Amino acid sequence: MMERRKLGQLEVSAIGLGCMSMTPIYGEPDPNQAIATLHRAPEIGVDLIDTSDAYGANGSNEELVGRALKGRREKYVLATKFGNIRLPDGKPGANGKPDYVMQACEASLKRLDTDYIDLYFIHRVDETVPIEDTVGAMVRLKQQGKIRHLGISEAGPNTIRRAHMTHPMAALQTEYSLWTRDVEAEILPLCRELGIGFVAYSPLGRGFLTGTVAAAEQLPEKDRRRDMPRFQGENAQVNRRLVDELKRLAGKEGCTPAQLAIAWLLSRNIVPLAGASKRKWLEENAKAVEVKPSAATLEALERTFQPGVTRGDRYPKAMMARLGL
Repeated sequence: MMERRKLGQLEVSAIGLGCMSMTPIYGEPDPNQAIATLHRAPEIGVDLIDTSDAYGANGSNEELVGRALKGRREKYVLATKFGNIRLPDGKPGANGKPDYVMQACEASLKRLDTDYIDLYFIHRVDETVPIEDTVGAMVRLKQQGKIRHLGISEAGPNTIRRAHMTHPMAALQTEYSLWTRDVEAEILPLCRELGIGFVAYSPLGRGFLTGTVAAAEQLPEKDRRRDMPRFQGENAQVNRRLVDELKRLAGKEGCTPAQLAIAWLLSRNIVPLAGASKRKWLEENAKAVEVKPSAATLEALERTFQPGVTRGDRYPKAMMARLGL
């Protein structure tokens, strides 16, 4: 049976389903398989599903999720995000202006074909707008019944505190995995101090920790991972050696590398958000709740994946500059 966890006052499945890969980003997924995956999720106890208005062209990811949830909405805890935009010059940007927040929510509700969003995240912080103003607009949406819980993504400690003082944040969503552990220094302790739930996206390192993903030059031409330093050249070679040890330890535990990577996160009482566009990967990931790594395995993982040991940034420079604001 799937474990349950709390994000603030919101109860969710211990493992969530990330929907980003259900529309083109890591190749060309089959939309019918993606919808079947979303239908399968609650059958195996996974009810937290996460999308964003920034995923897919023109909100296509939210639209796909909306189609899948039609007639089944009550089975899901639906999370989506706003504010991660493309500027007129094509560069990444953020918009946290109150009027935009209201407009973005209305557009998401329409695409998702729902009356409410269970958990609404600030996807990227807009440094030109006081966070109190952005959160204030979200509070108005909550008062109107359009959203039920508030969240924030990839924010720095000061911003998290200020946002939480304006209105309690149910959750922070930030990248966290065996090969991305920088949140352990300040962010994770702060969330525990404030009672903010932690949702870890990319718990499998965008597939790298499964041991099945090739280096950048072997990925499909339109795969976004080709632009990520960790998948490139010598960085990928070094990182593959880390995954070799993960494979060895998974063999000892009688599970897959993906399941062990997720189980390591579960042992820290957070909610891993594992992306999948096919049922078989969803089912494999969900079984991680049954994996209880030995103390020796957990110690070996700590030694192998020490903070900072992974080679290369997790995003290209322009995107890295927008994190932790």
